[in-house]
Amino acid sequence: MEAVIWILIIALFILSFVGLLFPIVPSVLVLWAGFILYIFFIDGAALSVWFWIGAGVLTVLLFAADLIASQFFVKKYGGSKWSERMAAVGVIVGSFIMPPFGIILVPFALVFITEFIATKDARQAVLVAIASFFAFLSGTAAKALVQAVLIIWFFIEVFI
Repeated sequence: MEAVIWILIIALFILSFVGLLFPIVPSVLVLWAGFILYIFFIDGAALSVWFWIGAGVLTVLLFAADLIASQFFVKKYGGSKWSERMAAVGVIVGSFIMPPFGIILVPFALVFITEFIATKDARQAVLVAIASFFAFLSGTAAKALVQAVLIIWFFIEVFI
């Protein structure tokens, strides 16, 4: 039975990374599901209080990564609040359209159209659309790093 639980935990950890490309999969919740499976079915005392505090802080960071990256890059290139919102909508819609390329192309197109309507300047609209693309990449990279840290920390706590 324990081997089956370990297979599920590892599958959930892998699935959390799939959620980076398909935002419909809630990466951080899937990651926590792996932690919870371990606690309830293998060893409820193995993870320290520091792990749980650190995991909580890093989880908040995971949620903030997209928002911070999006606001930073879009604002840096003069994008509007509507462009920020359309980038978020585009990532969600894009995960259903031509995955995984849709999560790059759909937000880019939506941000470009939104900025072009707002400014009537194609060059500015392209700059903001490119900025939203870099926001997505940097947010995804930050989330991947934080998720990897959490998983490595989990295994250190469990096996050392």
